[in-house]
Amino acid sequence: MKILFACGGTAGHINPAVALAKLFKERKPDVEILFVGAKGAIEEQLVPKEGFPLETITISPFHRGLNWKSLKRNIRSIYRVRKSSVKAKEILDGYSPDLVVGTGGFASYPIVKEAAKRNIPTAIHESNAVPGLTTKKLASLVDCIMLGIPEAVEYYPKEKVIVTGTPVRGDFFNKNKKEAKQSLQIPQHMPVVLSYFGSLGASKMNEYMVGCLALEEQTQSDFHHIHSAGRDFDMMHKAIEERGIRLPASIELKEYIYDMPTVMMAADLVVCRAGASTISELTTLGKPAVMIPSPYVTNSHQEKNAKALERLGAVTVLLEENCNSSEIYETIKGLVQNTTKLSEMEKKMSEAGMPNATENIYQILLELMKTA
Repeated sequence: MKILFACGGTAGHINPAVALAKLFKERKPDVEILFVGAKGAIEEQLVPKEGFPLETITISPFHRGLNWKSLKRNIRSIYRVRKSSVKAKEILDGYSPDLVVGTGGFASYPIVKEAAKRNIPTAIHESNAVPGLTTKKLASLVDCIMLGIPEAVEYYPKEKVIVTGTPVRGDFFNKNKKEAKQSLQIPQHMPVVLSYFGSLGASKMNEYMVGCLALEEQTQSDFHHIHSAGRDFDMMHKAIEERGIRLPASIELKEYIYDMPTVMMAADLVVCRAGASTISELTTLGKPAVMIPSPYVTNSHQEKNAKALERLGAVTVLLEENCNSSEIYETIKGLVQNTTKLSEMEKKMSEAGMPNATENIYQILLELMKTA
C-alpha cells in the first residue's frame, strides 16, 4: 500500500497529514508514505523531523492585489503552476500511489489534480470554516471531501462531503492534566495560562504580551503563565529588561515550546490565534481559549473559525486591531478567577471537538482504496 500526502505552507496543513500518516504506520507497518510540499516552505523542516520522506514542487500562491508588484508575482506563479504540473506527473510516475490525500496549501493542488485525472483515489481535507482556494478548486475533481468544521459544508458538493473533524497527533493524549503539571513542576492548585501566536511568532501580539506580562508581574498574578514568543523572543526579552521587569518563576518566557502536547494539557486557559490546527487541538482536549485571530489571512478565515466557537460559548474573541496589553491581561485574569465560567467554556469546547477525527478519516481512506 502506497499513500501520498500533499500539503504545506503552514503547520495547520501539515499536522493533520502527519497524524494520519502516523496512524497508518501504526496500524499497517508495511505501508509506504510519501509527502509532497512546496520547495522552500515550512514542510521542509516539519515533515523530515517526523520521519517521513518529502518531495518538493516549486510553486507559489497567487496574490489578490491589483498593483504592479502583485501582477509580476502572479505572472511568476502562472509559470510555476505549469512547471509544477510536470513535476507532479514525474512524482506520480515514480511513486505510483494507491491513494492521494490533500490537506491544504497551494502545493497540494497540482499533485491531487493530476492524481484525479489518472483515476487514482483522491481525498481532500479542509480544516477551516471557510474553504481555502486550493481545496475549493479541487472539490469537483476528488472522490471525497472531509471537513473539520460543520460550517464549511455549504461551500462544497454535498454528495461528496463528510464532516470528520481534524486529526490531532497521538502524543497530545500521552498525559492527563495532573501528569502534565507534574512534568512541568507546576503546583497542582495553580491555574496555568498558555499563550502563543504560531511557530513564527506575531510581532504586534508579542508587543502586546510584553505589557501583559509586565502587568502580571506588577500585580503578582496568582496563575502560572507560559508564553512562546517564536522569532520575537529577543525583542520581548530586551523590552522586558528595558522596563526593569524581573519575571518571577511563575512567568515563563520561552522562544519555542518543544513539548506542546504536555504544556497544552497542563493549561487551564489558552491565548492564541484561531488557525484550524490549533482549534482541532483545543477542541479535542477541551481547552477554553481567548482567541485573537490573525487579520493577515485570506478571507478572514481565522476570525470566522473563532466566531463559530464563540457562538457556542467555548471561547472569548478579541480582535487584534481593537485590543491592547491591558485588555488581554484583564480578560485572562477575569477568566482565570471565574472558575464557573471557565468550566462552562471547557464543556462547550469539548462538545465542539471530534476526538475520533483521526480514526474516522483513517477508516474513510481505507474504504476509499477498497472501492477504487
